Parts: sequence; structure tokens; C-alpha cells
Amino acid sequence: MPISSWRMPADSPGDACLYFIVDSAASIVLYVGETCRSNKRWKGIHASKDYIASYQDLHYRYRIGTAINAAFWWNAPIERKSQQELELKLILKWRCLRRATPTPFNKEN
Repeated sequence: MPISSWRMPADSPGDACLYFIVDSAASIVLYVGETCRSNKRWKGIHASKDYIASYQDLHYRYRIGTAINAAFWWNAPIERKSQQELELKLILKWRCLRRATPTPFNKEN
């Protein structure tokens, strides 16, 4: 689902979830994140928005196609600490699986 088209009802705070920003054209996960309030998370300031914009600008400049999408896992733990632990495990697991292209927008990488 393209990030720009994802919306929840305006009065909904959203739900706990893990989310993944992917470039389907390059078959890579760019970012793994977690939130307790999914709707509020994307309305505010989020560093990955700037990273995505720069990523797309550079790809456009060099005529390399992108297909940036967001995927959500709604069965994430509700408790914040458990979410963060799972998020870190996924970031580190992805780094081990994809040594050349770990999730580049996560600070752990």
C-alpha cells in the first residue's frame, strides 16, 4: 500500500502495529518501525519520511525506478517494550539475512 494513500478515520488514534517501508522495485526493506498508535505516528514528524523523500529524489535524478510501499503487521504486542524488542529483533535479523542491504533507514544499521 503506498504510504500516501494509507489513511484511518480522522478520530481514530490507531492501533499497535509493526510497519515496514519497502521499495518493491528494488526488493528491499528500507525501514522497520513500531507504534502503539498507528494513525498518530504518520501524522507527526517522522525521520523516515525525510529519508524516503531523499531516497526517491536521488533515484529520480539518476532515473532509477522506485515503488515505495508500507506494510503493516497488526498482531504486534500492545505493550511498548515488547514492541520495541520485536522491532529490534526484526532489524537485526534483516541485517543478518541481507548483509549488503540491511534496513538502511534504521539507526541500528
